[in-house]
Amino acid sequence: MTEPHAALAELTEISTQIEAAVLFDADGKVVAATIPEARAAQVATSAKALLEQAGQIGGQGELTQLEASTAEGSLFVVRDGSTMIAASTSAEPTAGLVFYDLKSALRAAAKPAAKPKPKAAAKPKPKRTTPPKRNASS
Repeated sequence: MTEPHAALAELTEISTQIEAAVLFDADGKVVAATIPEARAAQVATSAKALLEQAGQIGGQGELTQLEASTAEGSLFVVRDGSTMIAASTSAEPTAGLVFYDLKSALRAAAKPAAKPKPKAAAKPKPKRTTPPKRNASS
């Protein structure tokens, strides 16, 4: 798995609208966050419950994304399999772009870490053969 913290660092670097983000699993356990641990745990628990409740109300099965807006900003929650991400934004975010960035961060966090390529075995050096010595008298 790519370092989840690196995925969140890249997310906050590329998306200027995202103020804070929490990556968590299906049990609500925080995997990585850009905010203090105690607050991240609260956000994960609330976001998970919000996503589940909204899915039940809609009656259309498991909800995969949600946006809740206030005058001060928005909360976005995205699910991809058993991993979820919640992010807060400034007021009037570009929702489609935020959802895209969150989905990209989830994919990045789920990718297996690139394995370092093994070094190629050193090629054996050819044995140096010296030409036979010539007889100086010839």
